[in-house]
Amino acid sequence: MRLRPVDFALFALTLGCVLFWAVRVYGTSVPGVRLAVRSGKTVWVYPLDREDVVEIPGPLGNTVLELQKNGARIVSSPCANQTCLAAGIIRRRGQWIACLPNGVFLSVEETAPAGTIPQNAASGGGEDPRLDAAVW
Repeated sequence: MRLRPVDFALFALTLGCVLFWAVRVYGTSVPGVRLAVRSGKTVWVYPLDREDVVEIPGPLGNTVLELQKNGARIVSSPCANQTCLAAGIIRRRGQWIACLPNGVFLSVEETAPAGTIPQNAASGGGEDPRLDAAVW
């Protein structure tokens, strides 16, 4: 069986498409995103441009998040099945992790456009200086 030039061209085109979409889907973080963390009726919003460890209270106890440069993940949770730990790092808009037993939900979302007032500015700011915004 001989490989014809057309076969080689189709193979190269297919490989190029797969690589292009792999980089688009699994590539580095998109600029202009932040991490929104919800637990109960409280929402915390953190920028994804620094490293930090944050504890989020839930009905079962604290869920510990690790903010990494351009990403976030759950490193500890009081739930029994620990599925949220296996989810890995989220960094692209639309990605999310949920710890359903503890009621903690993380999602990467777009930041507010430049020139808008932060959500916590009207109330004098949040208590935690690491927060981008806090909503109760």
